[in-house]
Amino acid sequence: MASVTDRSVSPTAPAPLDMNGLSWVLFGHAAFQYLNAACELGLFEALAEREKTKKKEIREQLGLAERSVDILLLGCTSLGLVTKDGEDYGLSAPVAELMQAGDWQRLKDTVAFEQYVVYEGQLDFTESLRTNTNAGLRRIPGTERNLYFRLNENPKLEQVFFAYMRSWSELANRHLVEEVDFSGVSSVLDVGGGDAVNSIALAKANPHLKATVFDIPSMRELVEGKVAEAGVRDQVAMVTGDMHADEFPSGFDCVLFAHQFVIWTLEENTALLRKAYEALPEGGKVVIFNSMSNDDGDGPVVAALDSVYFAALPAEGGMIYSWKQHEECLRAAGFSNPQRVDCPGWTPHGILVAIK
Repeated sequence: MASVTDRSVSPTAPAPLDMNGLSWVLFGHAAFQYLNAACELGLFEALAEREKTKKKEIREQLGLAERSVDILLLGCTSLGLVTKDGEDYGLSAPVAELMQAGDWQRLKDTVAFEQYVVYEGQLDFTESLRTNTNAGLRRIPGTERNLYFRLNENPKLEQVFFAYMRSWSELANRHLVEEVDFSGVSSVLDVGGGDAVNSIALAKANPHLKATVFDIPSMRELVEGKVAEAGVRDQVAMVTGDMHADEFPSGFDCVLFAHQFVIWTLEENTALLRKAYEALPEGGKVVIFNSMSNDDGDGPVVAALDSVYFAALPAEGGMIYSWKQHEECLRAAGFSNPQRVDCPGWTPHGILVAIK
């Protein structure tokens, strides 16, 4: 099984489909349920305590009936999530590697997000394609226009969402910190910066840098708490506003869009980039950081799978767009010579940097 840091998990060309592969697609919903159940029941943590574990020990530790543990282990071993050598069970290589890297909880937060926020809304994926709207939003209680505003009315879902968003960002923003040169940047406007996870990472990696989160007023308490917890109050601030309705504040030499342009239509992305262009000084920098699909339109597979969520749920627009589509938006907004930074790893993240 491929390492979680191996580029081969996100091939640039799709593999030919055979009947075994077709069965994975047909029963993919069931495969995910095994992963979710194993996370919620603590199977992987139980296996991590010793190199080899017997079924009886697993059953006792998880508190499951014999039939239940038989089902769980059948699925997890068949899917390669768990190894089996005779009567001994153990962790698969990717799970062990995530644990060793300190990323296991981040993956579990992502699994919980898929289970409790995404899964039901994906029932309306076909309707979303047919109507070109986010039909799955009707599965989330509330009347607000998009998922992010409705989360305020659903505290449990909101908690799951922000745990996921922070974890997903932490899995990826090491690339943002390592691959983008902020040495010539003094101030960053983090548009739609959520709970400041990316601003905090940039501040810690660049002691000279000031970052300001630009997000809706309901985020203020969360942002201020996270900034205080991280000990970067002197570097990270917040300005409230609606990125679509309000002009961007000026006085920044870099505008960051992290995990934003997968949500909105290309027209909305271009409009946001125009606002960034107007707010920046000559020579100012814009940075786009999110998942990318390839220009050929055939992968990577994680980008394709993640697009179901963006089509069905968050807002009326969005998918994992290609590099080329983002570059066209940048040029339409006035930016020139965008530079691509491909991020290695199992998540299909990429970075585009352009100058005014």
